[in-house]
Amino acid sequence: MRRQRRLLALILLAGLLAGTGILLYVGHALTTPMPAVIGPPPPDLQAETIEIPSPSGSRLRGWLCRVPGSRGVVILMHGVRANRLSMVERARLFRSNGYSVMLFDFQAHGESPGRHITFGSLESRDARAALDRAHREFPGQPVMAVGTSLGGAAAILADPPLPLRAMILESVYPTIEEGTANRLRIRFGPLGPPLAPLLLAQLRPQLGISPAALRPIDRIGRVQCPVFVLSGTRDEHTTADEIRALFARAAEPKQLWLVPGAAHVDLYRFAGKEYERRVLGFLEEALR
Repeated sequence: MRRQRRLLALILLAGLLAGTGILLYVGHALTTPMPAVIGPPPPDLQAETIEIPSPSGSRLRGWLCRVPGSRGVVILMHGVRANRLSMVERARLFRSNGYSVMLFDFQAHGESPGRHITFGSLESRDARAALDRAHREFPGQPVMAVGTSLGGAAAILADPPLPLRAMILESVYPTIEEGTANRLRIRFGPLGPPLAPLLLAQLRPQLGISPAALRPIDRIGRVQCPVFVLSGTRDEHTTADEIRALFARAAEPKQLWLVPGAAHVDLYRFAGKEYERRVLGFLEEALR
C-alpha cells in the first residue's frame, strides 16, 4: 500500500511538472516576437514607407497613403501575431472612399523591433505614437482608428484616451483573464480554463505587467469618441456575451454588430459588402 501511494505521488508530481513546463512554454511562445519581411507597399496603395519612434522603445515601420483633399485619416491597427499586411484590404477600402490611411506594425511584430508581445500594454504606446504622427502629417483633419483584436485593445488601453473622431473595435478581448481562459478551453477543452491563473502568473515576471492592466472593459468607458464594436457570433476566442459586456461599458454614441456565423476571423473578408456598408456608414455619421 505504501509503495502504491509513493508511486501515485510520483505520477502526480511528474504530471504537475510536465503541466507547468507546458504552460511555461506556452507563455513564452505567446509573447515571442513575430518578425516578418514585409517588402514594398502594393503599388495601388500609392503609399510611402514611414518610420515612427514610439515610447514603447520600438521604431514602428509602416505605410502612409495620402489622398489629396482627404476627408480624414484612418489608422489601421492589426491583430496579435500579425502585421500591416493583414490590413491592406481595409486600406484599399478607405483609400477608395476618400480617406488617407496609415498602417503600421506594432512593436515585436512585422518589421518593428521589440522584445515581447505584450497584449496591448506596450502596443498602446505605439497606438499613441501613430496617432501623433497622423496629426502632424494631416493637421486639422479628423483621425479615426480601426483596431482588430490586439489593435483594438491597444487603442482602448492608451492612457490618456486617444483623441480620435471615431474608433472601430473588432474582436477585442474584454479582460486578459477571459481571453486566456477561452484560448485554453479551445486548446485543452474543459480542463483548460482552470490553468489560466498559472499562465497569467507569468505576466509580471516575464513582462512586468499586471493582469489588471490588461482589461479593456475597465477602460472603454473613458473613450471620448463614437465607438463601433464588432465581433462574430461564433467567436470562441471572445464570446458574444463578452463582447456585449464590453459594449455595455462604452459611452454613447456607440454601435454594436455581432456578425452572424463569424468566428475569430477577418470580419471584412467574412462579411464583405455588409462590412463596408456598416463601417463606412459609421464613419460618415461620426464626421457629421
